[in-house]
Amino acid sequence: MSLSEPLFRMDSISKRYGGVIALKDASISIRSGAIHAVLGENGAGKSTLIKIMAGAVVPDEGRMLLDGREVSFSTPAAAMASGIVCVFQELSLIPDLSVADNIVISNPPLRFGMIDRRRQRTIAQDALARAGASDIHPSSLVKDLPLSRRQIVEIAKALARKPRLLILDEATSALTQSDVENVFGVLKRLRAEGMALIYISHRMHEIAALADDCTVFRNGRSIESYPAGSKTDQQVVELMIGREYVNVFPPKPAAAPDRAPVLSCRNLSWGDRLSNISFDVRPGEIIAIGGLDGQGQRELLLALFGVLRDLKGTIAVAGQPVAFRSPKEAKSGETSIALIPEDRKTEGLMLPMTVRENLSIAALRSVSKSGIIDRGVELARIDELLKLLAIKAATIDMPVGALSGGNQQKVVIAKWLMNRPKIILLNDPTRGIDVGTKQEIYALLRKLADAGAAIIFYSTDYDELIGCGDRVLVMYDGSIIRTLEGSEINERELIASALNVNSRAIEQRIGK
Repeated sequence: MSLSEPLFRMDSISKRYGGVIALKDASISIRSGAIHAVLGENGAGKSTLIKIMAGAVVPDEGRMLLDGREVSFSTPAAAMASGIVCVFQELSLIPDLSVADNIVISNPPLRFGMIDRRRQRTIAQDALARAGASDIHPSSLVKDLPLSRRQIVEIAKALARKPRLLILDEATSALTQSDVENVFGVLKRLRAEGMALIYISHRMHEIAALADDCTVFRNGRSIESYPAGSKTDQQVVELMIGREYVNVFPPKPAAAPDRAPVLSCRNLSWGDRLSNISFDVRPGEIIAIGGLDGQGQRELLLALFGVLRDLKGTIAVAGQPVAFRSPKEAKSGETSIALIPEDRKTEGLMLPMTVRENLSIAALRSVSKSGIIDRGVELARIDELLKLLAIKAATIDMPVGALSGGNQQKVVIAKWLMNRPKIILLNDPTRGIDVGTKQEIYALLRKLADAGAAIIFYSTDYDELIGCGDRVLVMYDGSIIRTLEGSEINERELIASALNVNSRAIEQRIGK
């Protein structure tokens, strides 16, 4: 292979599923020692592209070249044998096995026909160290790890296979900020070692920090390839969505109506994770929760939804003190509460079940009479929500797992809207979805608030906190340390508050 020749190339790749065209004449070239970002909305063809690269899907047309020689992969094992390994967005780990078992599961070291446990542990330790996660013990059960740590194990598992081309599909979407920084360091080191990497992310700042080359996909086609940094974010987004990208966030109301709070917390505490939290939320308000990841934001949402036990302090809904013993109690009654969870794959959806079944499952009581589902009421409510959220599904009787990530997230939101909740809690609701779908969700949240819902959402994205929040509650070490309003809701104040320092110190540090 010459120095100018790419390590891996795809020419005019096409793939159809019945009458649906997933890819059409798609092409891409990947260099050794470079990080190649693949950009596009959900449904643009990115997932099909990497599945073909990884041997999980066989293309209908086109060719692939590795080291200048034409190749084809009928199975993932064939692709891995050629040095192509993919870290998919959906984790492939087995929860009841140890970290070490998962890392070597496809090719465990053997001694006298038995698994060599000592060698297995060494391989796992080396892979974890290479993934920047030496703190994860190889003997730990995967099910005992938080989601962000499981994602790191998935990356270590891929590195244990010694890839020449490593594909990462939304590999940082479940990570904490510290884990993201560690992974960035790992990827840069792998690039310096000469590895070729494909990086798929909807986070534009990650692309700017990592990528050397970029290719944009839209409607199953490769639209344009270009050197990273040669286009503005707005130009890139317009290539992705095929239209001018303006008004990302809907306008905020001039002032929130002075209404009685629909939800109040006073001195809410839980173990060492929540401490003396007090705030009010009024109908029509969007309250954003900020702060560094892991400061108690998720626990606060779970406490409000009746998941946590042994809470101290008080929660009042519509002026009445409540002590929910379960989510079932929280979602019942006239002032019902809904929680859109962090991980749609494991907490929000039942992937093998249909779109209809997933939409109805949280609202069976409201669409039933005498314990029997009223199909007319159910279908009318589903049709209303499909239109409201613009959910793209060929039929409501298709498995929800067959939808794109953005449409799956819309189904999670629609499922809880079936109950017509008055209080809506959202845990990082746009994680891992494309910019077009994000924009639709922002508009939906404002529409729901304008209709009288009280919305509380946690996000790791400062732009979302600034663009959506009428007020931002910044959490630090389990407490709300600051409430930002109006012109205070800006990146400098958010960062300073998240670090629990004075914003003037931030100004001095960055030279403003």
